[in-house]
Amino acid sequence: MSTLVRAIEIAAKAHEGQKDKAGEPYIAHPMRIMARFLAAGQEQYAIIAALHDVVEDSDWTLDDLRREGFSDAVVSAVDALTRRDGEEYLPFVRRAASHPQARFVKQADLLDNLAAARLANVGDRDRLSRKYAAGLRALHETPLPL
Repeated sequence: MSTLVRAIEIAAKAHEGQKDKAGEPYIAHPMRIMARFLAAGQEQYAIIAALHDVVEDSDWTLDDLRREGFSDAVVSAVDALTRRDGEEYLPFVRRAASHPQARFVKQADLLDNLAAARLANVGDRDRLSRKYAAGLRALHETPLPL
C-alpha cells in the first residue's frame, strides 16, 4: 500500500465524525489541500497535507506516524504543522513557516480556511477571515527556510 493511500486512511479515521466550522465533514479540508498538491505532482506534500491536522485533532501521535512507516521528512513537517498546547496562533504559524515543507502546506491550509470562513455564519466569518489573513501575513513575513 502506498504511503499516500495510508495517509488518506489515517486522516479519514482520525477525523471521523468531526465537522468543520460550516458543519461539513472535516475530512474534506485536508483532502482539498492534498488534492492541490497532487495536481501539482507533489506527492510528499500531498501526504503531509492529508496528515497535517491528525496529531493536533486526534489521538494519533508523531510516533504512531513513524511506526506507520512515514518518512522523517513527513513526520517533521506534520510536527511543525501541529499547534502545541498553549501556543499562540501567530507564533505557531511562524514556526510552521520556518519549516521548508510545512510552510507550503500551511499556506494552502490558510487559503482553504479563508475560503471555508466564507461559509460560516456572518459573525464567525469576519473573525475567521481576520485570523487567517493575519496568519497569511505572518507566514509571508517569516524568512524562507534555507
